[in-house]
Amino acid sequence: MQTVLITGANRGLGLEFCRQYAAADYQVIAACRNPSQSEQLAALAKQYPHIQIETLDVADFSQIDALSSKLSDYKIDVLLNNAGVYGDQAGRGFGQLDYQTWAHVLAVNVMAPLKLAEAFLPQVQRSDKRLIVALSSLMGSMTDNTSGGSILYRSSKAGLNAALKSLSIDLRPTEVGVLILHPGWVRTDMGGPNGLIDAEESVSGMRKVIDNFSFADTGRFVKYDGSALPW
Repeated sequence: MQTVLITGANRGLGLEFCRQYAAADYQVIAACRNPSQSEQLAALAKQYPHIQIETLDVADFSQIDALSSKLSDYKIDVLLNNAGVYGDQAGRGFGQLDYQTWAHVLAVNVMAPLKLAEAFLPQVQRSDKRLIVALSSLMGSMTDNTSGGSILYRSSKAGLNAALKSLSIDLRPTEVGVLILHPGWVRTDMGGPNGLIDAEESVSGMRKVIDNFSFADTGRFVKYDGSALPW
């Protein structure tokens, strides 16, 4: 049985990842900030006993270290950095930027995935799959940005892409792979009701990309259907 650790597991794409991986007989470590308030995740864990729910606020790096210590004997095949925040608000664009919120967005979307990679690298190295995955966004693409706006979110995903590209190179000697995924515009709490696809389709596609990963793909920025995206 392979093991996947999923952050932000209580709703949206994270919850759907938990559902699909559990149905595929993975050991699922489902991490979220407030498990006691995550009724859907708790119900899923009752259905699938191999879902293990853990408390984790990815913005609290001491919690990341504590969870890694708790799971020190585990083998984690896929470290899946799903947790993320949007941050941008109507009326708070350039000229009225909320810098405190921006700092939080950068901490959650950029620094936390790298901290998780540092903290859980030994567990990933002991596994068979040896893969670190992060959910980015096409909104982090410099090439694709023709509309501006969303400065907080765009900058965080561009920063995540840059950091993970470097990480993919740094980890080559360890044979740990890195994959950067764009889930598409999904109908979730973050994506809103006008998204082009639902969570089930997005996660199913991303799981295929993850399942078919080879080390030659490390450091790639790809869409949920496996197509390459511009930086």
